[in-house]
Amino acid sequence: QVPLVESGGGLVQAGDSLRLSCAASGRTFSSNGMGWFRRAPGKEREFVAAISWNGRSTLYTNSVKGRFTISRDNSKNTMFLQMNGLKLEDTAVYYCAASSTYGYTDSSYDYWGQGTQVTVSL
Repeated sequence: QVPLVESGGGLVQAGDSLRLSCAASGRTFSSNGMGWFRRAPGKEREFVAAISWNGRSTLYTNSVKGRFTISRDNSKNTMFLQMNGLKLEDTAVYYCAASSTYGYTDSSYDYWGQGTQVTVSL
């Protein structure tokens, strides 16, 4: 059973918005830091954003600062990524992950979803 399930991806035009969701399945992640990563075609997986267990601390990669917002609702065991002003270079498979801490490196995350495709076109 996949512990995390992403949804909300799709095909949009540059400048549009999307909201990704990450729902926990089979267990609670309310005490875990969580993050979003993405893998663009032909590239390695990269960090996008992370949020502490209580939502009070967040981290973003520079390329999405001011455009993306990470949030979570522990009562619903769900995390979100609001993506505004999407650019062609945001095209990727987006993965959510959970960690006993939280941070920039994917090696610190223990649980992963299967990913959701985001495609941005002109």
